[in-house]
Amino acid sequence: MASVEFANVRKSFGTHPVIKGVDIEIADGEFVILVGPSGCGKSTLLRMLAGLENISAGEIRIGGQVVNGLAPKERDIAMVFQNYALYPHMTVADNMAFSLTLKGAAKSEIEKRVKPAAEILGLSHLLDRFPRQLSGGQRQRVAMGRAIVRDPQVFLFDEPLSNLDAKLRVAMRAEIKELHQRLKTTTVYVTHDQIEAMTMADKIVVMHDGIVEQIGAPLELYDQPANLFVASFIGSPAMNMIKGRLDPNDTQKFVTEKGVVLPVAKAPESAKGLALIYGLRPEHMTIAAGGIPAEVVVIEPTGSETQMIMRVGGDLVTGVFHQRISARPGEVVGLSIHAESTYLFDAETGKRLV
Repeated sequence: MASVEFANVRKSFGTHPVIKGVDIEIADGEFVILVGPSGCGKSTLLRMLAGLENISAGEIRIGGQVVNGLAPKERDIAMVFQNYALYPHMTVADNMAFSLTLKGAAKSEIEKRVKPAAEILGLSHLLDRFPRQLSGGQRQRVAMGRAIVRDPQVFLFDEPLSNLDAKLRVAMRAEIKELHQRLKTTTVYVTHDQIEAMTMADKIVVMHDGIVEQIGAPLELYDQPANLFVASFIGSPAMNMIKGRLDPNDTQKFVTEKGVVLPVAKAPESAKGLALIYGLRPEHMTIAAGGIPAEVVVIEPTGSETQMIMRVGGDLVTGVFHQRISARPGEVVGLSIHAESTYLFDAETGKRLV
C-alpha cells in the first residue's frame, strides 16, 4: 500500500489543455473516486497515474516516489478496465494468474495467490471456465481477481461497472467496497456516476473541464458544495436552482424572477443587491396546507417515496416526499420549504454564499 499525490499536474494534447494544474493527495489505504461529466479529464488523470499517458507538467508520486519517468510495470499498480480485457482462450485461473506467469513465478506461488483471491471474489467454483461461460458480473470479478493477485501498492478502476445492468451495478458496488475494506489497498476509482461516488468513496474529487472543483467526503460535498457545479452534480435528483435576489428589506426572504417569495434562514450582507441562485434539495420540502402554491406537473410514485415536478411561479421544481400524495397533474398544492436547508450562490461566480 502507498499514498498517491498529484502535484500541479498538467496535460495538453497539442495546444489544447485537458488537465489544468491538478493537486490531489490520497492517503495510504484510502478509497478515492474521481467523478465528473464526460470530458472533464478524470480518465486522463487515471491513465497518467498508471503510466499510460505522459504528463506535460507537474509530478505524480506513489509512496513518496516521483513516477513521472517510470514505465507502467515499474509503478506497482494494478488496473481494472471498463471492458474486462480478459483473454477468451484462457480459463479464469489462467486469466487471474497471467501477470504472475509473465514474471515466471513458480506454479506453487501462482496457486498460493490465485486461490485466496478466487475465494474472496466467490470464483473458486469457476476457475476452470472460460470467459464466454461467465456472466458480466463474473467477468468483472475475474478482472478484479487478476489485479488482486498482483498485490499492488495501488488499485486503479476505470469505470468498471458501466457495462453492467442497473441491478448488477448495485451489487458490484457493495462487493468492491467490501473488498477494499478487507484488503485496505489504496484505491483510485473513476466514474461519471455520482451515486457510485457517494456510496463507495472515502473521499470524492469532483472534476470539471480539467480542474478540481472540490475534494471532500461524500456527505461533506452533499451538504456543503463549494459552488453551483458541485451542488448540481452531487445529488439525485439534482438540486433545484432558482434565479432571483434577496428582498432589500428582509434578508430572510428570497424573491424569484417570477416574484415568488421563498424563505432563507440567513444571508450575508454581501449578498444584498447581487443576482443570486437559490438552491433547494428535492427532499428539503414538504406538502403542507397554506404553503407556497405549487402546480403539480408530473407525479412519480415509487412506493417508498413520491417524486413530483411542480411549477412554482413559472420555475420548475422537483420534490421528493416520503408521504403518499393523492394530487393529480394540474392541481395546486402547498409547499413548505425547510429554510435552514437552503443555499445561496452568486449567480456570476457560482460560489456558495450560504
